[in-house]
Amino acid sequence: MPAIFKKYLTGLLLIDLIIMAAGYLLGSQMPEIFHSGDILILALCFSAINILSVIIFSRGIRRDPESQTMHLMVAVSIKLPLEMVLALIWFFVAKKTYPSSVLLFFVLYLALSLYSIYFILKTLKSRSL
Repeated sequence: MPAIFKKYLTGLLLIDLIIMAAGYLLGSQMPEIFHSGDILILALCFSAINILSVIIFSRGIRRDPESQTMHLMVAVSIKLPLEMVLALIWFFVAKKTYPSSVLLFFVLYLALSLYSIYFILKTLKSRSL
């Protein structure tokens, strides 16, 4: 496992712990609005999607330049369909359409996706395709 990937996992774990602690506090203070289980499930699902994307990206870093570009494109583009499937399941199958659930979904999407993009751009800054 490359050192870059370990740094990403450490940061992602820290962000997840902060999100889950904040979710637990919000859930205990306002249990009718925020559900701790929802926060836990969404954070784990988004983290799994981001880890998959970074695994593909980090595999491409060690390859030849032509393959690096393809791995980067696949890593970034695989996130969208997986997150759309998660949104479909979350909103239509699980019927989590109350306003706090919608807000929670998009805040977690934004936070974890921005961290993933930050990691990829920071890695590309030191390496060229």
